[in-house]
Amino acid sequence: MIAPLTPAWPAPPGICAYVTTRHGGTSVGPYASLNLATHVGDDPAAVAANRVRLIQALALPSPPRWLTQIHGPHGIDAALPTATPPVADAAWTCARGVVCAVLTADCLPILLCDMAGTAVAAIHAGWRGLVAGVIANTCENFPAAGPLLAWIGPGIAPPAYRVGADLRARFLALDGAHAGAFHYTHGAWHADLAHLADHQLRRAGVTEVYTYAGGTGHQPADFPSFRRDGVCGRFASLIWIR
Repeated sequence: MIAPLTPAWPAPPGICAYVTTRHGGTSVGPYASLNLATHVGDDPAAVAANRVRLIQALALPSPPRWLTQIHGPHGIDAALPTATPPVADAAWTCARGVVCAVLTADCLPILLCDMAGTAVAAIHAGWRGLVAGVIANTCENFPAAGPLLAWIGPGIAPPAYRVGADLRARFLALDGAHAGAFHYTHGAWHADLAHLADHQLRRAGVTEVYTYAGGTGHQPADFPSFRRDGVCGRFASLIWIR
């Protein structure tokens, strides 16, 4: 049975948001069980069945607008029709019933809405996307009618996210304030992706930011983790206006 998480944030009435877990699907092996990604080597029939289950279980008003995610800065208007999943790492819309979605398994899913309840967005933000500016680009193009609210979903979290000094240097070159997201312990640097995203969201003008308390790396029963598992499925974060 699909049992999604509901973000803990004060979204206005009419904003619907969910995050799937690995429970309730048909995939087997390293993809068990609710893998929603077509690009990770899973049986295409199982993924198709999982996507149908998702639509039915959440009573989605339309199929999710899946993206071809490349860890870049660009987003799309999810209401614009495309023949194939567009190459983008964020999607936004003002249209009712259009479901924005991102797939992750350590990268951060970030959900946005305006406090007027007139616009929503979903962002895929791993370290590459954060360096590339996916948050700033999305907020700049986001068709909001008022102040923004963000929820940072499950991603890799300390102490599971060990990184090199070169990655820390790249973030510090962008903004010295990123230093607070890196901690040296047990002979290595560890990064807090949610801390980095929180800082970038606030710099982009988001007035309220809420963060999921757990992490993919140390919740194997609920979430796949690419860093932990290697071959694995992906879970979805979805948002729409009712």
